[in-house]
Amino acid sequence: MHKKRVVIKVGTNVMTNRDNRIVGPILKSLVRQIAQLYEQGIQCVLVSSGSAIAGKEILGEISIQDDSVRRQVYSAVGQPRMMRHYYSLFHDYGLRCAQVLATKRDFSPGRHHENMLNCYEGLLSEGVTPIANEDDAVSLTMSMFTDNDELASLVAELISADMLIILTDTDGLYTGHPDDESSELLHQVQVEENVEKYVQQTEKGEAEGRGGMQSKLKIAKETAAKNIVTYIANGKRKNVILDIVEGKNVGTKFTI
Repeated sequence: MHKKRVVIKVGTNVMTNRDNRIVGPILKSLVRQIAQLYEQGIQCVLVSSGSAIAGKEILGEISIQDDSVRRQVYSAVGQPRMMRHYYSLFHDYGLRCAQVLATKRDFSPGRHHENMLNCYEGLLSEGVTPIANEDDAVSLTMSMFTDNDELASLVAELISADMLIILTDTDGLYTGHPDDESSELLHQVQVEENVEKYVQQTEKGEAEGRGGMQSKLKIAKETAAKNIVTYIANGKRKNVILDIVEGKNVGTKFTI
């Protein structure tokens, strides 16, 4: 197996149930697969959503009306809870993890970019799995990522990853709505193909999240164009990460 660096992005809809509660077994499965890749000599970076949901679980409904401030508060409260979950799970597999928060300006050319790269390279060299997320507590307007899909793509480019896996709650990109029996899953897409026409404008958005399929498609194409093989796949499918890395026909694969 030649792949040595994989960035895995897990969306809010993957890790939550219908009541918008964090599902522990999903996180455990995710970490178990990362642990198995680590044993094979494959370094992983996890880009994880969920902090706002975790914060809402703790605080419940709050009186703040401004959407941006609400997100800041929920995320600031939820980040420690998410990391507590992950720290415990990684520890169970004898692994260590670290939190890396970023804003968009951290990926701009110059000192910020260099510092971010040094951080990731240092963690990976010590066998520590970086868990990346947007620094929602301070990230507003111009310093915001479009969503965590964009963050995952930037991290993949930063560390020269071999693969980006975007995990969502559908099996990949379909020729129509996933619930329509006539829709077919597209197993492979080249960046120049016009598949945007298949994205439904009425698609479901992520709970407390920002990234939908339209965003994922855009990011997948942009990342693949940089010679980083990219997948959109169902994060709730058993062993989905392992199957993708092993080359099985899972999800939608984007290539040049």
